[in-house]
Amino acid sequence: MLNASRGSRRCLSSTCRLNLHCTSIAPAKTAKAPKSNETKAKKQAIKKYYGEDVEYGALSKAQKAFLDRVIRVDQAGELGANYIYFGQFTVLATKYPHLRPVLQHMWDQEVHHHNTFNDLQTKRRVRPSLLTPLWKVGAFGIGATTGLISKEAAMACTVAVETVIGGHYNDQLRVLMNQFNIPIYDKETGIPLSPDQISREIETSPELSSLKQTISTFRDEELEHLDTAIEHDAEKAVPYMLLTEAIKIICRGAIWSAERI
Repeated sequence: MLNASRGSRRCLSSTCRLNLHCTSIAPAKTAKAPKSNETKAKKQAIKKYYGEDVEYGALSKAQKAFLDRVIRVDQAGELGANYIYFGQFTVLATKYPHLRPVLQHMWDQEVHHHNTFNDLQTKRRVRPSLLTPLWKVGAFGIGATTGLISKEAAMACTVAVETVIGGHYNDQLRVLMNQFNIPIYDKETGIPLSPDQISREIETSPELSSLKQTISTFRDEELEHLDTAIEHDAEKAVPYMLLTEAIKIICRGAIWSAERI
């Protein structure tokens, strides 16, 4: 009996050791870790984004090159307009006192346009057109010469110049609106936003939005100058069509050169 009892204890002890061993190697049930990317994506899908919530990707080389050309040619164009009005004012302000405030107003706006693009040129480190001295002399000559012909000829010059500049600004705005779609990221997660998450308020970076607003405002002011010139008998210049078309050709050539040289 004693032996049997000892045997039973031995067996029981073996069984216990076996059970303990099995228990120790049994896989523990653990909760699945949340998928962080899925969680971030879900939060992102329901989030409404504002300017401070996003980051914008870098511009491509082509986009940077286009912006440099825009600033260089617009600075040169506004420099030319500044000196054209300088030439007109020099000739006409004394001879036609009633035109003095009209010419001064348009000239002041051109000075502001020129200074604005000067600042942008410095900020973005865009080299100026190498033909800048030519723009000054040529533009002053056009303004003074048309003023000497007649006040109507000077106004016809304004019509021609502002027609070309207004159209040129419109062309730039079309490119900025249609070819500057850059990636936009959630600032917190770094995940790119999908098209349906991009609202009108954040679709354009602050830098590009400011440039578009500047060009749009200046375009409107240039077209206001055109209307003013027509109101002051621009179409009575002789010969109106020949004069305006010749100046348009000169302006388009200047724009082409300033973009490249």
